[in-house]
Amino acid sequence: MHAGVDQTLKYADMFSAMGTEARLRIMQLLLKAHPDGLVVNEIQAELGIPGSTLSHHLDKLRIEGLIKVQRESTFLRYRANTEALQELLQFLYAECCTRNQAVSPREIVQIAGEVR
Repeated sequence: MHAGVDQTLKYADMFSAMGTEARLRIMQLLLKAHPDGLVVNEIQAELGIPGSTLSHHLDKLRIEGLIKVQRESTFLRYRANTEALQELLQFLYAECCTRNQAVSPREIVQIAGEVR
C-alpha cells in the first residue's frame, strides 16, 4: 500500500475514534487538563460515564494514539496526545492551505482562541 494511503487510513481511524459524543467529550476534557491530564475517577466524575463504558472509550482513544496513559501507583493518568492531534490537523489542512489558501492555519488558531 502507498505511504500516503497508509497515512490516510491512520487518520481516518483517529477521526473515527473521536466520532462519538462521549469520546469527543473525553478529548475536550483531557485537552482542558493538558499537560497534567486526569485520572479515571476525575474523568468519570466530570462526564458521568459508567466505569466499564469509560474504560472502553479510553481504550479506543489510546489504541488510535489520541491519548497517552501512565500508571501512577494505583491510578492510571490519561493525557491528550497533543502531538498526534497536531499531526491530524496538519494532515486535514495541508491541501487547502498549500493549494488555494482557502483557510489560513492562523485563522484556525484565532477561531479556537475566540471559542474559549
